[in-house]
Amino acid sequence: MSRTSGILLHPTSLPGPHGIGTLGSEATRFAGFLASTGQTWWQMLPVGPTGYGDSPYQSPSTFAGNPLLIDLDMLVGEGLIPAGHIDPPPPFPAASVDFGAVIPWKSEILAKVARDFPTAGAHLGDAFEAFREQHGSAWLDDFALFTALKRRHELRPWWEWEKALVRRRPRSLTAARRRWHDAITAVEIEQFLFEVQFQTIRATCHAQGVRLVGDVPIFVAHDSSDVWANPDLFYLDEEGLPTVVAGVPPDYFSATGQRWGNPLYRWDRHMESGFEWWTRRMDRAFHLFDLVRVDHFRGFAASWHIPAEQPTAEFGQWVEAPGSELFDHLTSVFGPLPVIAEDLGVITDDVVALRDRYGFPGMKILQFGFGTESHHALSEFRPNVVAFTGTHDNDTSRGWLDDPAPDRIPERSLALETLEEGGDGFVWDLIRAVMASVADTAMIPMQDVLGLGTEARMNTPATTSGNWGWRFTWDQLTPELVERLRTITERTGRAGNAGEEG
Repeated sequence: MSRTSGILLHPTSLPGPHGIGTLGSEATRFAGFLASTGQTWWQMLPVGPTGYGDSPYQSPSTFAGNPLLIDLDMLVGEGLIPAGHIDPPPPFPAASVDFGAVIPWKSEILAKVARDFPTAGAHLGDAFEAFREQHGSAWLDDFALFTALKRRHELRPWWEWEKALVRRRPRSLTAARRRWHDAITAVEIEQFLFEVQFQTIRATCHAQGVRLVGDVPIFVAHDSSDVWANPDLFYLDEEGLPTVVAGVPPDYFSATGQRWGNPLYRWDRHMESGFEWWTRRMDRAFHLFDLVRVDHFRGFAASWHIPAEQPTAEFGQWVEAPGSELFDHLTSVFGPLPVIAEDLGVITDDVVALRDRYGFPGMKILQFGFGTESHHALSEFRPNVVAFTGTHDNDTSRGWLDDPAPDRIPERSLALETLEEGGDGFVWDLIRAVMASVADTAMIPMQDVLGLGTEARMNTPATTSGNWGWRFTWDQLTPELVERLRTITERTGRAGNAGEEG
């Protein structure tokens, strides 16, 4: 973590003709943009299949990849889709993802790819079998069966299936694998294609001195293969329903807190297994990414346990978690862990001690530093942090400045008084402050590079609609902006210092 910088952009936000950003040529072009401006890091949100509200943080698998990220033009190039089969695409919007339109259209195409794969993909047969062998018992077998069963149950949650499947009776699972063999294989093919394309773009980035930052949510979705396949690792009742759920108490994001609804871990069971599930999970994360941001790091010191019947997160209790034991084990397996600790929210001394024990860099959000969260002020930055203007949960910096809310008035006044004006606008003053700070790593959301307002916000916490859909277009990234970013990266000593191969 020497002095470097990067851009936060989820791949779904990339341009492209097929309604959603993918891992194809537009990702390659974006990697070139990062390299040309001296960036070392491309930070993504979780890349798993999306769940409720199209959120990447509510995925049906913490191991699997999102099939929507598969690039169709690359499949044409591999001979897996006949030329012209996907042209012309429907008139998808260029500046947003219409998930309701994209998902059925793309799913139908991928289903046909899977049906034709035994012949059209014969040249990939050995690689496909190697992929199944490598990942099958670790996660692929469970996820493929789970997905096939979920599709056969009209996407109903797993706890509403037949009791024998809910409770994973061996005879029922064997019968299901036999009956739904083709559907299971189709899921495996989708995951194989994701893996090939993701590793291709990762290699492309590495060749240009760019590394990938991933995101591992601490908790997993209730309606997921992770919980279905490992119910003993979570607080569930006999019907498979959570008895307590995850969230955070009231904070600066929400007056009633955030009730995420994820089932909580039975840490005693994880410890008894030698953290076997966590070892597989982090192994998968390190297989995809060079550096991993662990979301809600404070949950490894203690988690906010909300009784499942409570409608908000206002009522709950903090319950300790064995973070030291977990990270001691993971360090013994992987060596020094390439982890960023997302240490936002209610941070206590035990969280700080856990973070610092392993030398994990924390996070600083400059937008917060002008409000009540004074520990995010520039004067509180230190080298071993990753500094942001804002994250995917914040408004864009332009939106934050333009927000008419009364409590924004003193924050804006302080920001305008504090920042050194560079003559190119407030947003770039914020970017310059983060880039020039003592933080080893600076990370800028792409929306701020483009100077966009609230319309480009990625997510508003504690809301369930209207999120995750923003996309940019290449005409927004003018030569002037590219030159400005390159210049500020070079002048602040962050230009590609850690990006050389090896």
